[in-house]
Amino acid sequence: MRIPRIYYPNPIPLEEEFQLTEEAGHHIASVLRLKANHPIVLFNGDGNEYSAQIINAQRKKVFVEADACLTLSKESSLNIHLGQGVSKGDRMDTVLQKSVELGVTEITPILSERCTVKLDEARWEKKLLQWQKIIIGACEQSGRNTLPSLNPPIALNKWLSESTSSSRLVLAPGAEKPLARQPYNSQGFRLLIGPEGGLSEGEIHQANESGFTSCSLGPRILRTETAAISSISILQAQHGDF
Repeated sequence: MRIPRIYYPNPIPLEEEFQLTEEAGHHIASVLRLKANHPIVLFNGDGNEYSAQIINAQRKKVFVEADACLTLSKESSLNIHLGQGVSKGDRMDTVLQKSVELGVTEITPILSERCTVKLDEARWEKKLLQWQKIIIGACEQSGRNTLPSLNPPIALNKWLSESTSSSRLVLAPGAEKPLARQPYNSQGFRLLIGPEGGLSEGEIHQANESGFTSCSLGPRILRTETAAISSISILQAQHGDF
């Protein structure tokens, strides 16, 4: 029997009936078509997961009760902060989903010269809500009980100037140093990847001047979403929990 994992954004009480969010309720009652007494697993990002069961399920109104809190961490020991150039269409959605599955710790959308996504403040807020839902869904699927941090979009020069004790890496086609040969840093990695079209030469130079090491993934030019997935996989395989 399949036991779904459901995100609940508030503290989860034990031995007390409570209602899930309307979105989670719709997923359980209308999409999965689960009924009363069906077991589920809840998590709220506090690092734990909670065994629970459905008490009542009617359309978007689903009531559940949790009976135990389990400390079960599936987080990687490797801290990876991904600075991802914002891309059009579903490319950014793919990067967010797959990077969360691969164990990334923090994500910052980067606004660079070749970023073609231009939104006003209200539409950025809506986009961030959409991206947060993707992150939650990836945690539900992958078994993570801690949500990676999603930061607001920021201009590249401001992100480069931020202080960090992590190793700074930027993907740059033609770079001599392979990403797979970067030395381990117990403080993790701060990884910069450009949007579709990549970073300009000036931006790569600016990153180098800010302490970022240019790295490559080999002789082929990869799409931005492929580059992100490949880079995080390599770092996890070399220094993380792969």
